[in-house]
Amino acid sequence: MELRVLNYFLATAQELNMTRAAEKLLVSQPALSRQIADLEAELGVKLFIRKPRQLILTPAGQYLQEQAKEILTLTQKTRENLQSSEIISGDLTIAAGESIAMQRIVNIISNIVQDYPTVKFHIMSGDYEYAERRLNIGTVDFALIIGNLPLDNYNSLQLPEKDSWGILVTKEDPLAQKEFIKPQDLIDRPILTSQQAENFSIFDNWFGNYRDKMNIIGTYNLSFNGTLVVKNHAAVMLTLDHLANTSADSDLTFIPLKSMIHLPLNIIWKKETTLSPVAQLFLDRLRASLEA
Repeated sequence: MELRVLNYFLATAQELNMTRAAEKLLVSQPALSRQIADLEAELGVKLFIRKPRQLILTPAGQYLQEQAKEILTLTQKTRENLQSSEIISGDLTIAAGESIAMQRIVNIISNIVQDYPTVKFHIMSGDYEYAERRLNIGTVDFALIIGNLPLDNYNSLQLPEKDSWGILVTKEDPLAQKEFIKPQDLIDRPILTSQQAENFSIFDNWFGNYRDKMNIIGTYNLSFNGTLVVKNHAAVMLTLDHLANTSADSDLTFIPLKSMIHLPLNIIWKKETTLSPVAQLFLDRLRASLEA
């Protein structure tokens, strides 16, 4: 597959109309149709269902659309980093879960941008599976990983910050008066938890014998969206500290879980990979911040 043809395919997948896609690409419609037909022949699959006035992506086309985006993003990132190899420039990309440790990361990035104005940075929010996938395919330089998760396949630096689990409730909730939360306090309460915590069964040991009495009604990926559920009095929310606004003028409060361990935080990157100049600079400054 040529990169040019992938660009043609993405434009067609976005427009779902051969005429509009050809106009966007500044090529003739017959030429574009031939390129897409040749791509289908090369891959041995149909990418589009052809209707009189509209195209519809097949499942294979939907899959290629996602993969093509990743391939072209990685290609552009590689090109920019190679072209800027003599000076500190290019893009720095980090996939991260929501964590207090992001303050350290953002401080370092901000200083780099001040010192090297041509640097651009991209922070991509997501859970462990999202961050690991992005790191493995090369579209991010680093990932911030929260929790005791398998990291043997990566280089890693553990950060001194610690995240702690607790619940988020409205200040009028009876649980808001407690100093800490025990599993039995959550019996018969609708509970919202993070998708990553649910996938890795993080709370099973803490729930203990009360696990079957827990009413998990849903999950979230981004904590802000979860806080809206709490504000609607639809659930209490298992979350990390420092992620929600619990100041005096907020309706929400955070109560820590009793006997729940703190979660380690690690920055990871791929082994046997040569970092770009800006990525190496970030890593050097991160190490320096840990030694200060």
